[in-house]
Amino acid sequence: MAKEYVKFETPADIQKKALDLLNDVKVAGGIIRKGTNESTKAVERGEAALVVIAEDVDPAEIVMHLPQLCAEKKVPYIYVKEKVALGKAAGLNVGSAAMAIQKAGNSANESSLKDIVSKMAGKLQFKSEDKKPEVKEEKKAAAPKKKKEKPAEKKEEKPAEKKEEKAEAKTE
Repeated sequence: MAKEYVKFETPADIQKKALDLLNDVKVAGGIIRKGTNESTKAVERGEAALVVIAEDVDPAEIVMHLPQLCAEKKVPYIYVKEKVALGKAAGLNVGSAAMAIQKAGNSANESSLKDIVSKMAGKLQFKSEDKKPEVKEEKKAAAPKKKKEKPAEKKEEKPAEKKEEKAEAKTE
């Protein structure tokens, strides 16, 4: 039974290639982020090349945010059937709800990664969101600097007046 966070069915051959890739990346000395928290951080920081999510996670809330986050950040993701198989592929003795490949480790792994992503390209439909509103907000925040120049002029007049008063007091 597929969980509500599973957006599409990943073919069995792609699942096997992804698990083999995780093992190859581990052996080649690449970087794998293991677990939901580390995977989430890698996606948010834009460091993840591929996210692999297990379908049998219970409770589902643990990984429910990952597909949406990956889509927003335009990071490819796929599903595998079992979290135990996902954990073993990365060299863990326990299951893992999610993993992110951050660095493939060598060119063979890089090409395998690109192959998986290209085969899943039809299923991975990202939302096109522009980040223009953030730029507009920054420009608005930079505008009010001119108001601060006027008080500086007034401060310069006051010390001059005090010097004149002191000079008059000395002459008397």
